[in-house]
Amino acid sequence: MPTSHLALPALDALAGPVLLVDDARKVTALTPSLEALLGGALRAGTPLAQVLVRADGTAPLDAVLENGREASVRLRVGGRSKPVRVRAVPLARGPRTSGWALLVSPDAVDETSGRAELFHGLWTQAPELQRVFRIVEKVARTESSVLVRGESGTGKEHIAHALHALSARARGPFRAINCAALPPNLLESELFGHVRGAFTGAVRDSPGHFRLADKGSLFLDEVAEMPLDLQAKMLRVLETRTVIPVGGRQPVPVDVRIIAATHRPLRREVEAGRFRADLMYRLRVVPLFLPTLRERRGDILPLALRFLEELHQRGARRVERFSPGARRLLEEHPWPGNVRELRNVMEYAYVIGEGPVLREADLPPEFSEPRQAAAVSQPPPDASLEPERIRAALAQAGGNRSEAARLLGVSRVTLWRRLRDLRDLGVAAER
Repeated sequence: MPTSHLALPALDALAGPVLLVDDARKVTALTPSLEALLGGALRAGTPLAQVLVRADGTAPLDAVLENGREASVRLRVGGRSKPVRVRAVPLARGPRTSGWALLVSPDAVDETSGRAELFHGLWTQAPELQRVFRIVEKVARTESSVLVRGESGTGKEHIAHALHALSARARGPFRAINCAALPPNLLESELFGHVRGAFTGAVRDSPGHFRLADKGSLFLDEVAEMPLDLQAKMLRVLETRTVIPVGGRQPVPVDVRIIAATHRPLRREVEAGRFRADLMYRLRVVPLFLPTLRERRGDILPLALRFLEELHQRGARRVERFSPGARRLLEEHPWPGNVRELRNVMEYAYVIGEGPVLREADLPPEFSEPRQAAAVSQPPPDASLEPERIRAALAQAGGNRSEAARLLGVSRVTLWRRLRDLRDLGVAAER
């Protein structure tokens, strides 16, 4: 790509998705990452007016090239058009402009996958998750309690923030608390507050999350982990809209919308006697189910590229594409940690690898584990994991699958596969 005459401010951008245009407004070249993003190439000399169009079919050349602002447009490639965002950077040869570098956002999507969407921190092109977004927009306009169900790393707190930001309570406070992270006595104090002298160490009054979230929203993460005695007090708060601080006697009025989340099926917890049915019905007025990353595999590589682009902003390496082997491993991985795990894997690969291509060797060790296991002739180790052993390990680990896998002496992937097999056989490993 001819870059010797480009202005210095544009040089760094050429490693990313970039389309080069000359002063006659004709395409001269595009970077490999843009070619991979668009799924096709553009012939040099093609008039930009034939490539860059608005949704209404008009050519927004002046608007894009002259003002330097980012614009939403469509790029025509190989008879199809792709929705993208572009920003033009003028290129100089001496005192005059010799063309432009069009910086293209990686939000382009495949025509078969629908349009990509960034919704309050959650990016997807999967219709399943986009349907959840539409429900969130409707429910946010009401005062109904919402229960968000999804595995760890699927974005439950992002959904809670969206429900708050889109509601009439947006100007009020948003408070969040993880019910699994605190012992029962401390959790009660954190939720309802306490008065001075209520217990050892209570040297001053504390309002608690309910009062701090007054006129706003309170997010109860992992609500299924709340102890039964505390569930009874929570139910009374929801019925009376008042809280009584630990050690106090007078109820304090609160005006709070509850958004709860869990990775466990609450109905199963009710059947097992670990959760109150009346509280479940209070919290589960509107249930939302977040799909896992393995259920929307079309998001894996685009999300990985987005995370790598974020990492490039803080480091020197720029990854433009994946090797075929790395692409296959990423697409076939079960992603038990979902999007959070994908982000961590990309950071690992970014630090370990070198150059513009992310290769198999850059990925964490567990990505080679399935191939090693397949090479062993004996039966896979997860076949020996009986449901009772898994239940006991999960109970001991408080539901943390990584810790349960360590207790069982297997990897997270092995435990996830065994849990999946048990579900397919109709056996409940978690009751």
